[in-house]
Amino acid sequence: MSFKGAGVYAATLTAFLALDAVWLIYVAAGLFKAQLGDLLRPEPLLSAALLFYLIYALAITVLAVTPALRLRQGRVALGYGALLGLAAYGAFDLTNLAVLKAWTPELAALDMAWGAVVTALAAGAGYLAGSYLREREAR
Repeated sequence: MSFKGAGVYAATLTAFLALDAVWLIYVAAGLFKAQLGDLLRPEPLLSAALLFYLIYALAITVLAVTPALRLRQGRVALGYGALLGLAAYGAFDLTNLAVLKAWTPELAALDMAWGAVVTALAAGAGYLAGSYLREREAR
């Protein structure tokens, strides 16, 4: 990965972590606890969460940010990011809806919408970082 690629990945990861932390702390924690109760761990397994964030930020960078940078179109990052988020969170939420009694259609829909939004925003941040680094490199 080039210096520019590492910067784009870091920006994407940072944006995703920051936005998702706000979501998890202020919205999802109470919602999931109310819906899922004893199915939740007392404390999250941080190693699994970290692995998810590292892999998912890489997927956002490769599948949404890189094509947008090639085309020089930020809306591509946002659109591909939203689609990736809908698909990834949809896989999680719809599988849970299929197999867990406590997982409700409302919870699935809310979480899938969040996945689309947060992934689009993280892809947008990665695109802005990549555009900035490209301009700096051109000088």
